Amino acid sequence: MLKKKNDTLTPRGREETLNIPIDPAALLRHSRGERMDMEGVKTRFHKINEMRKDMNIEFAAQQAARADILLHEEEGYLEADDGESTTNIAQREIVQHVDITTAAKHFNLELEFGPYRTRYTKNGAFLLLGGKRGHVAAFDWVRKKLLCEMNVMESVHDVTWLMNQTMYAAAQKNWVHVYDQNGTEIHCIKTMHRSVRLEYLPYHFLLNSAGENGFLSWMDVSVGQTVGNYNTRMGKVSVMTHNPWNAVTCVGGAKGVVSMWSPMMRDPLAKMLCHPVPITAIAIDPKGMQMATAGLDRRIKIWDVRQLEGPLETYNTNTAASEIELSQRGLLALSMGNVCEVYRRDNSSTESQMKPYIRHRTNGPISSIRFCPYEDILGVGTAKGFVSLIVPGSGEPNFDTFEANPFQSRTQRQEEEVHRLLEKIPAEFITLNPTQIDEVDIPSAKARLEQKVKLLTMKPPRIDFEPRKRNRVSKAKLIKIKQNVKEARFRETANELRQIKEKLLAEDEAKAPAESADFIPLEPKSVLDRFKTKAKKKAAR
Repeated sequence: MLKKKNDTLTPRGREETLNIPIDPAALLRHSRGERMDMEGVKTRFHKINEMRKDMNIEFAAQQAARADILLHEEEGYLEADDGESTTNIAQREIVQHVDITTAAKHFNLELEFGPYRTRYTKNGAFLLLGGKRGHVAAFDWVRKKLLCEMNVMESVHDVTWLMNQTMYAAAQKNWVHVYDQNGTEIHCIKTMHRSVRLEYLPYHFLLNSAGENGFLSWMDVSVGQTVGNYNTRMGKVSVMTHNPWNAVTCVGGAKGVVSMWSPMMRDPLAKMLCHPVPITAIAIDPKGMQMATAGLDRRIKIWDVRQLEGPLETYNTNTAASEIELSQRGLLALSMGNVCEVYRRDNSSTESQMKPYIRHRTNGPISSIRFCPYEDILGVGTAKGFVSLIVPGSGEPNFDTFEANPFQSRTQRQEEEVHRLLEKIPAEFITLNPTQIDEVDIPSAKARLEQKVKLLTMKPPRIDFEPRKRNRVSKAKLIKIKQNVKEARFRETANELRQIKEKLLAEDEAKAPAESADFIPLEPKSVLDRFKTKAKKKAAR
């Protein structure tokens, strides 16, 4: 059935779609580069595949640009007057000029069991503190509501949340202990001996630890099984983090090398020489695009962790940085003694280098710094407590509730646990490039030809057999037994090789094209060919 529209007849089920214009700036921001050059692609099949990939990438960029209209929140930032610097603005001045809700997020905890290691949950709603002298505390830092607090009566080297705020792990003196939100110990992992650093991979449900003896361990906390346990041969591992993009563990060594590890490989996947001196800190941004390293040479370097190239940028500091961290919006925080500095890139100017943004001096040496997700907050753990600093523009203002919900209810948390378990990624998929997982590994024609030639020219191996010496058995009989066994095994191997060769030849004959009716052979066949000798037949061939 046809209907009239703008004086033209169009089918009812084939109405033209409404083309909504896209902001060119947003499209450029989400663009992933130019299309692939097809000159080097030889076959038509591969050209179609590459064109289809480019079309999908452009469609994804257009959809992301269209979705920007839903992201109505924008990050804020400090702006100083002419001739002044934002590093001179103290935290008390920021608290006086922000709203009451943001001002309440700045606080200082004076504690006696430091130095402290800190960790926020994935949605940024809960905070976990672990003191070197046994103090462990978990609480809702926004509402100031305590979940649990205790002293484990032994040293605590690192802490981390597991799937959510209902469970966390602490690397204590000898082993890693797992506690629930009430502080009850529910498990003791004795395979992780004398661990000093902990990391949790949320999409794989893997708890990763690094020990004093240089061993890296991965445990699947959903089933309680050890996935991998390897010796890095780097001595004590005190610098470790993981890449959120591909779940690869990055370890910094005393030789200035950053090695990347997977629980399925005994050797590192890749190595990068980042500094000529020992590395003191490593950080990777939440998008998994850049890696920041700090060394004893008093330099901060930014690397492209996807291409393993760089350094893209290099910064010099007065002293070596002990801790380093990257925020969701690209801010860089580092600690030098009792001074914490935050660097920010000015997007409004043409300069690409980062500049000092905020500087704060604490009352003790800094042992840990963490940006709070989806909040403009930097958590600083010191030897004398914990400080929550306000850093405008550090957190992502627009959050995806399917990924991380800061306002998550109890029912939503329970449903999320079930969904996460159903969508758990196996540890075998942890690679440097996760986009290669959905591709087929097709061997090259040269490799297949070499394998085929090797099978066709293979000869039966030499068999070494020595019969067991027994009483009342003559030497001649032993020699005969030895010869019979050798011949039997030789025949078995020869039969296996013959079957393999016949199978390969049969496959080639099946793949060979059939002769057409108008096929003319190079040499005519005759009925008298049967009278030719073998030598003449070979010469004819």
